[in-house]
Amino acid sequence: MDLSDEEIVRLASEGDKDAFGMLYERNIDRIYSYVYYRTGNVHDAEDLTARVFQRAMNHIKNYTDRGVPYSAWLYRIAHNLIANWHRDRSRKQEISLTDTPLVSRAEAPEANVMETQQREHLLKIIRKLPAERQTLIILKFVDHLSNAEIGVITGRSEGAIKSLYHRTLLSIREIVGEGDEFNF
Repeated sequence: MDLSDEEIVRLASEGDKDAFGMLYERNIDRIYSYVYYRTGNVHDAEDLTARVFQRAMNHIKNYTDRGVPYSAWLYRIAHNLIANWHRDRSRKQEISLTDTPLVSRAEAPEANVMETQQREHLLKIIRKLPAERQTLIILKFVDHLSNAEIGVITGRSEGAIKSLYHRTLLSIREIVGEGDEFNF
């Protein structure tokens, strides 16, 4: 049975647990990825992702279709939980290189080291940005969402997202400096 998200959401809001399971399967990877890149920690990402879906399951009966994808609602829940998580922590976590494979094992060892160092450097730069700009970078480059989709998730117009994107890239360029190995 190939149902649309809207049909599955309707069934889930009527109490169909299998329908909610389908929504979970369709969205778990994207939501986990978003949460992981915002927290930088596998364990916290797993915990917060579980809380996103628990909250969604508890409130699916109150979900109102406003003409935006169901996933936008999930991203909004995730965004709010992450904001609370950051507020509750006194310092930000850095991504442990042992938590995630950052490079392909098929490459030469020296290429792996260089790519790992570049990714680590880039993640440190991104973590210096305000939360809204980190969210933008993750949604744009990790989840490959369009400006319109990001606008729906963040509650901004597509034009505002384009402007924020431009300012974010300028900020990254400023942080990186002229002589760095990154080309944006």
